[in-house]
Amino acid sequence: MNSYRLLGRVALLAAAAITVPAIAPAETAPPNAAVYIISPKDGDTVASPFEVQFGLSGMGIAPAGVEKANTGHHHLIVDAPLPPMDQPVPNDPQHIHLGGGQTEIELTLPPGRHTLQLLLADKDHLPFDPPVVSPRITITVAAPGASQ
Repeated sequence: MNSYRLLGRVALLAAAAITVPAIAPAETAPPNAAVYIISPKDGDTVASPFEVQFGLSGMGIAPAGVEKANTGHHHLIVDAPLPPMDQPVPNDPQHIHLGGGQTEIELTLPPGRHTLQLLLADKDHLPFDPPVVSPRITITVAAPGASQ
């Protein structure tokens, strides 16, 4: 291989290394940190729209982008598995960001069975290590006009 080809390959590798965004390591969560859904309860039947209330112990809440030790913000996972724990939480209808530090949300879902789960993430939307995640609950959204 001639030296020009080798230099070209080295330059390409260097450029790739520079343009790949680095993900900061996850912040460490205190060992007693826990997040949970206060309401609705697992198995509840609700009418849409409904309130989902969150609880947190062992840590505090701070809006996204605010750097403060032992704090994070909620992400509500709806009808989806947990996202990868080594990447920022996606922002889509199944991964609802509560980056303002909210501890409840009014949710509108179609009739039927749905799962809800909370994931606490740091200022950059990265899950903590170990993950601070609630148990997944299953609820049923009643059809309009159905008695509960």
